[in-house]
Formats: sequence, structure tokens, C-alpha cells
Amino acid sequence: MSEKPATKLTPMMEQYFEVKRGLPEGTLLLFRLGDFFELFYEDAVIASRLLGITLTKRQDYPMAGLPYHAADNYVTKLLAAGRKVALCDQSGPVKPGKLVKRTLTRILTPGTTLAASQLDANRNHYLCALAHDKRGLHASWLDLSTGEFRLASDPRIENLLPVLTALAPAEIVLAEGDLEHWQAQVAAHESGQAELRDLVQFCADRTRSEVPAYHFETAAGAKTVMDTLGVLNLEGFGLAATHPALGAAGALLYYATENLRSRPENLRKLQEYRSSGTLLLDPATLRNLEIFSSSRGTRDGTLLEAINRTRSATGARLLERWLSAPTLQLAEIHRRQHLVGELAAQPGRLAELQDSLSQVRDIPRILGRLQNRLRNPRELAGIRDSLAQFPKIRADIGDWGGQLADEYSARIAPLPELLDLLSRGLADELPGDVADGGMIRAGHDQELDLLRSLTSNNKTWLAQLEAEEQQRTGIKSLKVKFTNNFGYYIEVTKANLHLVPENYIRRQTTVGGERYITEELRQKEKEIFTSEERAIAREQDLFHALVSSVLAEAEPLASTADALAELDVLAGWATLAREWDYTCPIVDESDQLLIEEGRHPVVEQRLKAPEAAATASASSSAAFVPNDTELASNGAQLALITGPNMAGKSTYIRQVALIALLGHIGCWVPARSCRIGLVDRIFSRVGASDDLARGNSTFMVEMNETANILNNATRRSLIILDEIGRGTSTYDGLSIAWAVVEHLHADPEAGPRTLFATHYQELTQLEKHLPRLRNLSVTVKEWNDEIVFVRRVQPGAADRSYGIQVARLAGLPLSVIERAKTILSRLESEEAVVALPPTNQPAPAARPRKKITVEAIDDSQLSLL
Repeated sequence: MSEKPATKLTPMMEQYFEVKRGLPEGTLLLFRLGDFFELFYEDAVIASRLLGITLTKRQDYPMAGLPYHAADNYVTKLLAAGRKVALCDQSGPVKPGKLVKRTLTRILTPGTTLAASQLDANRNHYLCALAHDKRGLHASWLDLSTGEFRLASDPRIENLLPVLTALAPAEIVLAEGDLEHWQAQVAAHESGQAELRDLVQFCADRTRSEVPAYHFETAAGAKTVMDTLGVLNLEGFGLAATHPALGAAGALLYYATENLRSRPENLRKLQEYRSSGTLLLDPATLRNLEIFSSSRGTRDGTLLEAINRTRSATGARLLERWLSAPTLQLAEIHRRQHLVGELAAQPGRLAELQDSLSQVRDIPRILGRLQNRLRNPRELAGIRDSLAQFPKIRADIGDWGGQLADEYSARIAPLPELLDLLSRGLADELPGDVADGGMIRAGHDQELDLLRSLTSNNKTWLAQLEAEEQQRTGIKSLKVKFTNNFGYYIEVTKANLHLVPENYIRRQTTVGGERYITEELRQKEKEIFTSEERAIAREQDLFHALVSSVLAEAEPLASTADALAELDVLAGWATLAREWDYTCPIVDESDQLLIEEGRHPVVEQRLKAPEAAATASASSSAAFVPNDTELASNGAQLALITGPNMAGKSTYIRQVALIALLGHIGCWVPARSCRIGLVDRIFSRVGASDDLARGNSTFMVEMNETANILNNATRRSLIILDEIGRGTSTYDGLSIAWAVVEHLHADPEAGPRTLFATHYQELTQLEKHLPRLRNLSVTVKEWNDEIVFVRRVQPGAADRSYGIQVARLAGLPLSVIERAKTILSRLESEEAVVALPPTNQPAPAARPRKKITVEAIDDSQLSLL
């Protein structure tokens, strides 16, 4: 239990329950007692289970403790488990016989943590607030560690949900009761329930917190935002005070303030996200194309990993943001492409630039912690070391010339005065905690130097006192010692107690002897304590003055960090282009998608990785086979691709989608040449998966994803489909696939650019009836009933599927292979050719479906009824 017990409590436990009562339900309270954070009652039981720490008892209630200096590691585990953690720290001095003053310093949740040990340096860490009403979906998201703050509103859930999925917020804030209300709407099958179902699923998969609904009101949210940003209106951010997402933004700030125990101090601006300005990738496409996460749930083998050559954490996070919201602004795409070209043209300078960028620390997160009262001396050293790189980077960019110099030289602020101050003020070796002292360099402040000399002289005096007392008393083992609880004392062993002089005052008996004090030592102790306390206080004042000097330059520091992050991403892409022979694509407003010798950016790199080369057989080649693509909305709109399993159909269609995506973020692409007409959305239906926990079979998942594509695709969209209709019976599946192809081709003038990979050979007949459909096939070579995968895509339909040959490669028993050949021969000889008229002609009467019965091994018992 966590409720206050009926029995009388100690003053310390009264203090504990006073803090506990004010916390959100389910929050674990870490209560500082000396060198430990303690948990009591149910909190202790939960922490013991999650952390594997010892559960003990105090009187009649459970308790568990964490070492104070190792608390960050334990808190990280609790946050990863989706728990909220409150820190109640000692805020007053420890005085014998008096209750120590304690204060709730912050509440840590999965979305509001700031400590470096609790964050992935290369990923943004978002807290997101969501609201939904008749006007649409309203969202706001905030990375407290960097100060990035955005909002968005869209009448259609499916336009906003893709970017939210890509952002992968660590925690979601909702109004009380909203999720239950949405779930009820979905259960009642109200209008728009399919999109609302996706929103409910998005929320259900993440840590959620609720706040009173009035915090989501637009007027209240606008006021909260203006107060937090310190502005009189929102016009400077291009926002009206009636923007429907301001309620979500205000609720987000309220929640963050409650957990930080003060307003976030590192927010500079609020930016609006508009789905109309970005290429959208729905959750299924993000998953199927493995953009941010592989099928194994890691970043290994993803597109993000393949194109990431950044050398700093800020650059890595910016790359992730660009990839999560690819731009449709041609000017911005062309700007990035041109800069990549300038960087790639001078490889020697490029390597030097990347080396300098690698030495720049994570300035946005350092500033975020400093501004929000998490102040570590080593953070200031990070600012100092980064400032030391700014002049060199600025000079190198200036010498580079061209657009690179024009854009970035002025955006890098050298700040020599701040660099000089930090270099003179900070010691070479810095502690991890301000309370430990030793962070200010000797010679920086005369007063501190004097106090330190007093402390040093006092300690020298103590060493001299020990030597003098040993000689005076004749007790060679006499020691002058110190403990936090007892202070300074003289220790004498039992064997020498008879030699103790009269002026020694006994203070404590120990197992091995006695502890004494003298009046002279008592006075010296006061001097030492006074000088040490004054030195620490002075040093902390000087440290906070340095922090203030850094924060006074927060704006140019943050702006410089933004510029360097861009340079890091672009320099990484220039390196990538040189390493893998990428080309600069033409991105324009045409409806074309033309790729000459395109390659899959992930598979190509994996094939040439050392581990892949080591496992490759002597007869196989690790070289990726490039292929061409030609699509146009009003021309060759729909490519139907046939060929056997393992031949490369899925790789081919995915590489086309990934190349188009890379073109929209400004990256060069793996191809000999490329032209990409702007794409508004990329859709994919790839692979077989189920969602049994939510009642969805493999076929239902396939149909849900297909329905989303058909309902939302436009002429500007790019669609890749792999094996539509394979999750049901042959005739049902073929019928669905056939109808899907006709639907995509239904517009008489133009349609979405589409790649459709299938095993249904019957679909290839549609080329005769649909003028914008083209048959393609992935070639194989056959020799003595063996097949060799050539992985070359060519015009025309495949003549067969080679499924039995692939099954043999997989290791099926020979008896099964031979029997399959026999059955296939019989089926092929008896099955009629499917031939359907064009969609504008009436269909013939449905013929009876054949029932296949295999009752025994004997061929004579194989009947087609």
C-alpha cells in the first residue's frame, strides 16, 4: 500500500507521505535519506521487481534503497518500463537531532527526462499531446532536451498520423477520458472509425498520461504558450491565436511544467507542421520499407543506418527529422543537393570538416539541461571544447567558397570572449557533480584561491599535529582522523590508553580503543569547516556565474548548433555519394519516375559488408545487380512484375520507393541517373504479417493496408504492392488482385505510379486491356531442372513461377519435390486458362469452382471435380 497508515508515524515518514500525496497516481517516489534514495510500501515492491534490488522491512512496511550516486542508472530502467519517477532530494543541511528539509525536485516520465544517461544521443526524444474533434486531429510535440516545439492540425487523421508515427514519441498526453471515448466510437462503427481506429492503436502502443480536459482548450493553450515563450502574441510564429492545435500545445507545456517543477526554459519558438508540404509515409510503409526500424526491431539494416554518415549527435537527430518528414519544396531539395555536390567535390577538405564536426559536443541538449537546472561541470567543458572548434570550421567553410560559404559562414558564431572565459575559469579535470567542488581553475579568482590555501594550510597543520602528538605522548600509533558524523578526533589504541595525557577529552569508545578531542583541535576544526564551506560556496557561485555567461549566449550557440547539424548531415551525404557512387537526381514537378541502373541502398551495402563477404559462397557474387525503372502517371503508370520467389521482385520494388524517398530529402541516390517527379505519398503493401492480439489475421492485415492505399492514393502517389490476395484461396486472391489492378488504372487519363509484384500469372493478360500497364519479369536461367537467379528486370511476363525449384533450394525432401512435380503436371493439364473481358464488358457466368482432392499417393486417385 501507499496510503498513510493509521498508526503514528515518525516525522520523517510524515514528511514522506506529505510529498507522496501530491504525486500523480502510480508515480514511484525516490526519497533521499543520506547516501540513498529510499522507496517505501508498494513503491518498494514494484522497484524491487523491476530493478532486481533487495526488498527489506522497516518496522512493518517494505522498503528498498538505491545508492544516490548511481540513481540515474536505476531511474533509466524504471522509465524504460514505462513508470513515472519522482525525486525528493535533501534541500537543507544535515543537523543532528533535526529533520532534514526535503523538496520534490522533479517528476521524471518517459517523455520528460533530460539526463544524458536516460536519452539516446542520436535520437530525438518527443513528448506529444493529441486531441481529436469534429475539426480533425490536433497535435503538438516537444523535445524537452533540445527545445524543439511544434504543432499541427489536419482535418484528416491519416494525413497527420504518418509523421507522428515516424517521430515515435516516448510519451503521449491526452485529455481525461478521450481514449475511452475514441475506443467507444470505434466499437460503435461510427463514421471515420477506420482512421480513428489507427489513432487509438497509435496511442495504445505508447506510454500515456492524462490531464484535465480544460488544459486542451484553445484559448487557455494560447495563453500558456505565450507565457512560456515570453511573447505578447503568436504572430511572429505565423500562428493565429485560434489555431486548433494550440490547446494540445498548452496541455503539453502544462504537463512538462508540472514534471519539471518549473517552466521549460529552453524553448525559443513554436513551429507549425503542415502535412501538405511533406511526402507522407503511413505506418505500414515505414514498417515495410524498414525506414527507421528493421524487421528485427533494431536500426541495423534500415535506410536510416544506410545513409547516416553524420559525426555528431545533433547531425544524427536532424537526419532522422528530415527523413521523417521529406520535403516537397523543390527549392529546399535543390539547395541540399547542390551543397552535397560542393562538399563532395573536395574530398580532402571534406574529411577535415567531418573531423572538426566530430569534436563538437551536443550543444542543444547541454543548453537544455543548463536552462532547466540540471547543471553538471562537465557540460560546461562540452561548451568550451565546442567553442574551440567554431573558428576553424568557420574559416574552412569561408575558404571553401561557393554557396557553402555564403550560407554557413555567417551562421557560425565564434564567441571568442565566452571561450576565453570558460578556458580560464574551468579546471582541466572536472567533477561529475557541482557539490564535489574542484571545478574552478586555480588563479581564476583571488578569493577562492585564498580560501583554498587556508584549507590546505589547515590540513598541513593537522598532519603536523599528528606527528607532534606522537612524539609528545610516545604513542607511535596515534592518528588524527576525520568522519562526517564525528568530525576530527585523535584515535588511540587500547594498548596505549595508559599514555593518554590529561588534556585529551574522551568522546567515543570503539572496539579497538578510544577517540579523543582537545580544545586546540576543536578550534582548528571550526576553522577548517568554515574555510571549506566558504571555499565550496565561493566555487559554486563562480560556477553559476559561468553558467549564466553561457546562457546569455544561448541564442547564438543554438543557432550555430543548427547550422553545424545541417553541415554534418550534408557532409555525411557527400561522403556517402563518394563511397557508393551515388548520383544527383533531377527532382521536378513532372509525373515521371525514371531510374537508370538503380540499386537498393541497404541491400547493396549489406552485400559488400565484411560479414556478408565472409559467408558468400565461392560461386556467388556479392555485387548488386542494378535495374532500370520507367513510370509515369499518364504513361507507363503501372508495372506488373512476375517471376519466381527469391528472384528479387521485392528488392526491386522497394529500391524504387527508397530512391524516390531519398530524392525528396535532398540526398543523392544509388543510380547511374535518375529523374523523380514529386511524390505526395508513398504507399506499400509488402510481406505477410498478422496481428492476432487485435484479432487481425494475415489476410485481414493485407486487406486493411490495401484499403488504405486505394482510398487515399492520388495521381502524385507512388505505390508498391507485393503479392496482393495471397492470404486467401487461389480464386478469391486472384479476383482481388485483378480488381485492385483495374481500380488503380480506372482513371482514363492518369493514375498513381505503381509497381505490382505478383505470382498470379493470369494478371499478365491485363496488358492487352489496360493501356498504361506494362509487364515486367525478373529473369532466371534454367539448366537441368536447376535455376540460377539473374536478378535482372526485363520487359515481358514470366512464363512460370519455378516454385518447386525454389522449394528444392530450401531443402524440402526429394520425395516431396517429386510428388509436387506430379501434382503440378496434372493440374496444369486440366486447369483452363483464365481470361476475363475488360472492365467495360459484361462478365460471363461464373463457372463452378474446381475442388482439388488428394486422397493418396497414387496418381489415379488425384481428381479435379
